[in-house]
Amino acid sequence: MGKAPKAPLIDRELIHELTKLLDETGLTEIEIEQHGQRVRVARNLAAPAPAASVPRAEAAAQAVAEPLGAPLDFSKHPGVVISPMVGTAYVAPEPGAKPFIEIGSQVKAGDTLLIVEAMKTMNQIPAPRAGTVIQILFEDGQPVEFGEPLVIIE
Repeated sequence: MGKAPKAPLIDRELIHELTKLLDETGLTEIEIEQHGQRVRVARNLAAPAPAASVPRAEAAAQAVAEPLGAPLDFSKHPGVVISPMVGTAYVAPEPGAKPFIEIGSQVKAGDTLLIVEAMKTMNQIPAPRAGTVIQILFEDGQPVEFGEPLVIIE
């Protein structure tokens, strides 16, 4: 009689939120871990993606080419700041507010560079070291992938 009903093994609301996030961002896969439980939602694409759908960082690298025409690989730059999660990147704390950084901004280790919104949570992304922002590799409100280069600090 005093037994509480068992919690469902699968949080359907969470799965619906993750599926909605996949649709909104155009991602093919998302995985989170909460309270010791891991949930992964993936969209199975039957056909390979068209050649025109180059990831944003690669597209930016191709747009800024070295003199010999070889694309820059921002992920290998020693001052790269990569996205620690899948989400939506924002340059300012709220719409219309002054951006956290601009090209040429001087930052100290720990300064907020941008915000990545994931699962309706605003995550401040700090500068890993002091330096000058020389490259911003995302657009405000753009979906970003885990490990995607976002900012270059020299």
